[in-house]
Amino acid sequence: MSLALPTGLVLPESLLHSEWFAVWATFVAINTLMYAALSVSKILPKIYPSDWVHGRNRRTETRSIYPDADV
Repeated sequence: MSLALPTGLVLPESLLHSEWFAVWATFVAINTLMYAALSVSKILPKIYPSDWVHGRNRRTETRSIYPDADV
């Protein structure tokens, strides 16, 4: 009671060359890239732009309880 099924192709070739399948495949590819980028960004440490850009809002005097401390 063996049923012979063709192996190797899940969908017919005419369906794989249709326009809507190409649009769907593009959407899946972009979605995969976005998911990978978000996953990598969660793993990496946070980047603070204020470490590189020093604005004018820095105090000229320290307000610490130790006035001789470095600014």
